[in-house]
Amino acid sequence: MELRKILLPGLISVTLLSGCSWFSGEEDVVKMSPLPKVENQFTPEKVWSTSVGDGVGDYYSNLHPGWADSTVYAADRHGIVKALNAGDGKEQWKVDLSEKTGFFSSNRPALISGGVTVDGGHVYLGSERAQVYALNTSDGSVAWQTQAAGEVLSRPVVSDGLVLIHTSNGMLQGLDQTSGAIKWSVNLDVPALSLRGESAPTAAFGAAIVGGDNGRVSAVMMNQGQIIWQQRISQPSGATEIDRLSDVDTTPVVVNGVVYALAYNGNLTAMDLRSGQILWKREIGSVHDMIVDGGRIYLVDQDDRVVALNTEGGVTIWRQSDLLHRNLTSPVLYNGYLVVGDSEGYLHWINTDDGRFVAQQNVDSSGFQTEPVVASDKLLIQAKGGEVYAFTR
Repeated sequence: MELRKILLPGLISVTLLSGCSWFSGEEDVVKMSPLPKVENQFTPEKVWSTSVGDGVGDYYSNLHPGWADSTVYAADRHGIVKALNAGDGKEQWKVDLSEKTGFFSSNRPALISGGVTVDGGHVYLGSERAQVYALNTSDGSVAWQTQAAGEVLSRPVVSDGLVLIHTSNGMLQGLDQTSGAIKWSVNLDVPALSLRGESAPTAAFGAAIVGGDNGRVSAVMMNQGQIIWQQRISQPSGATEIDRLSDVDTTPVVVNGVVYALAYNGNLTAMDLRSGQILWKREIGSVHDMIVDGGRIYLVDQDDRVVALNTEGGVTIWRQSDLLHRNLTSPVLYNGYLVVGDSEGYLHWINTDDGRFVAQQNVDSSGFQTEPVVASDKLLIQAKGGEVYAFTR
C-alpha cells in the first residue's frame, strides 16, 4: 500500500487552494485573517535571543527547545544541536549530527524533526532519516544512536526506563533508555493518506496513550508493548480526501483518570483511562496539542480559533476567532496567560478568563511553527529561521 503524507499547514496557509485537485471553486479559497489590533496591557521583555543553525525553513518540523537544570537545548533541521545558558543564552556546547560524506563534499544533513526532549542526563532527538539520538547533556556527545521503524516526526517521550517513539509509518516503539535497544514495536496502522505529523504518546500508570492516523486512540502496556484498548474518535467522511482525513496527531492529555484526545476532522473526546470508554465528545477538530488545567481545556482548532471549554462535558466557555488561518502554534500557559505564536512571527497573549487579547508582539519575520516552552520564569520559542528567544513577563 502506498502511504502519502500531506503537510496541512502548508495547504491552509496559502490564499489560493483551488489549483489543487482536492479543491474546486472559489468557496475553497482560504484567507489569513488580518493582524488584530491590540492595545498592550504590558510589554513582555526579551531577555535574550540566540541563533541555532538554519532552523527548519519551510519544512514541517516539530522541533522546539527543551529545558532542564538552567540549560536550554535546541536543534535545527540540518543537525546542529546547542546547549544554551538559560539566564543569558550563551552557548555551552555545540554538536553537528550531520554525516560527513567525503573530503570535498558537504555534509549530509541529519534532518532532525522530532524533539528536543531532555531527561535523565540525555537529550533525545529523532530524524526524518529514522534515526533516534541520545546525547549527553554534559557535552553533547552521542550516548547512543538507534535506527527506528520510520521517520520520527513527534518528540521522543521518556518513561519507565523507555524512550517512546511514534514513527510516520504508524509504529510505536519502546527503546531502552540506557542503550537505545528496541524492546518492542506496536503497529498502529496508517491509512493511504494522512497528515504529516504524529501524536507524541503520553505515559500514565504504566501505559502509553497515543493517537493514530487511523482516527483511533490506543493504550499500550509499556512493560510488554501490548495494546490494552483502542477507541475511535474520528470517522472518515466527506466528499474530498481532505474532508476524510481523520488523524489524531495531538498528544493525549491524562487528568484524574480521564484521557482527553483531539482529532483532525473529528472530535474532542474524553475517555476513561482504564477502559477507553467514551465519557463525552464534542465536534471540534485540530492538529494542535491542547492544555487541560483547572477544570478547563484550552485548544486551537483546525481553523485557528482559540477555544476554552469545560472539562465536564466540553461546554464552550469562550472562543477567540480573530486569528483565523494565521497558522497558530499550539497554546501554552505562562504567567496566567495563554500564549500562541503565528506564521508571521507574532506572539499573542490571551486572557484565560474571557479570551481577550492582552498583549501582542512582533518577534521574528520567519514565523513560528511550534509552541512556546515554559522554562521556570522564562518563555522560550524557536522561530522557523533558527533563532531561539527567551521572554519574561
